[in-house]
Amino acid sequence: MNLPGSPPIHASDVVPGLASRQLAWQVLQAVAAGAYADAALERELASLARAGGGLSPADRALATEIAYGAIRQRLLLDGWIDALGKVSALRQPPALRWLLHVGLYQLLFSDRVPVAAAVSTTVALAKRAGLGRLAPVVNGLLRSLLRRREPQAGTPHCHSPWDGLALPADPAAALALRRSLPPWLTAELLGWLPPQRAEAFAMACNAVPALDLRANPLRTTRDDLVARFAAAGVAACALSELPHGLTLLERVGDPRDLPGYAEGLWCVQDRGAQAIAPLLDPQPGQRILDACAAPGGKSTHLAELIGDRGEVWALDRSEARLRRLDRNAERLGLTTIRSVALDATALAAAKPHWRAHFDRLLLDAPCSGLGTLARHPDARWRITPDAIDGLVILQRQLLEGLLPLLAPGGRLVYATCTVEPRENGALIAALLEAHPAWTLLQERQWWPEPPGGEHGGGDGFYAAVLQAPG
Repeated sequence: MNLPGSPPIHASDVVPGLASRQLAWQVLQAVAAGAYADAALERELASLARAGGGLSPADRALATEIAYGAIRQRLLLDGWIDALGKVSALRQPPALRWLLHVGLYQLLFSDRVPVAAAVSTTVALAKRAGLGRLAPVVNGLLRSLLRRREPQAGTPHCHSPWDGLALPADPAAALALRRSLPPWLTAELLGWLPPQRAEAFAMACNAVPALDLRANPLRTTRDDLVARFAAAGVAACALSELPHGLTLLERVGDPRDLPGYAEGLWCVQDRGAQAIAPLLDPQPGQRILDACAAPGGKSTHLAELIGDRGEVWALDRSEARLRRLDRNAERLGLTTIRSVALDATALAAAKPHWRAHFDRLLLDAPCSGLGTLARHPDARWRITPDAIDGLVILQRQLLEGLLPLLAPGGRLVYATCTVEPRENGALIAALLEAHPAWTLLQERQWWPEPPGGEHGGGDGFYAAVLQAPG
């Protein structure tokens, strides 16, 4: 991913912090070319390590912060380029545009990076990567930002990253620019929610997500796990609304290095996702189908809830993702999970003996993921209204194909990690209109919140609990 003439920068290079900024810049370019942010970051880190230039934990954290933060804030950073530059962001050479994002993000959002370091490292990268003739452009634009936001006599200090930037008069366009969300999404948000709650949703999309864990009740208790973390110097606390949930109170490196991982005492699962499996009211000895199971967080949760007594069939189209599920189940000591690589839309035809076979059925459906934008920084730039139309069709096909597999009186939970009503309440209402013998027992929408919100953060989820006739 390096530009011609720009060899990998080692952590020992003369300009401190240059390696972490270059890595972040390379991730931005990879994502712009179509890569997923998490995969691009891991690939660049691995490439740097192979070249003998591995980053220190602090530099790795800084690279991650800049890369993910600049991806989230793309629209606002482009807004500053449009306001300060002679050429608009979309007409800038791509490498220069993303390099400016690296510098602008640090100046606007990173409290731990000195202003001089943010400017000097960005200019140094331009020179090193064959953009030397554009280095004055980089320097000039970043310093123009600082002058624009410098408090004048009688004017307040700039606190928000958009202070000094002219905002559109239209509320949806202004919200999109301030919180760096697609304008189509902010227009929808202001139709779904009052302005204050739409603002909270937008803030949540840009927050660094919490790292939530689920204790394995077959091997430990949550209190013992919290105490074990404390003994290792890792601050954690229980999530009061979840019997096995806890959250870490500080950032850590690789979670797999935490106490109890290798022994299968816990797994990573967001607090919203932990609320889904219990809605099935699973009981020991039951036959349960998780129809879109990988990577397996809800399958393993179901197996734990039934005391690992019964059958949990984990279905997914991806064999590779199912292998990851199998490894996780083995680590957690769960023996009731059986994985099957099949397309859920064709399941009734492929497994005719499964008709009316399952006591419980979970469909965690493919969706737009609008409830998890904080966790997937590049997702907001991938999702389109047209793509959502196609997802609604697929979700209905999945439900229609799975209904015959539930035993009379059995329970089905339809879940998504989105807040789009067409994928959630509207879809279930249409399904029930077509199948009036089915009963809606419960329906709930969780909205993502900033960490300081009433529920302390977490992703957005939807769930509907349906009961089969008979």
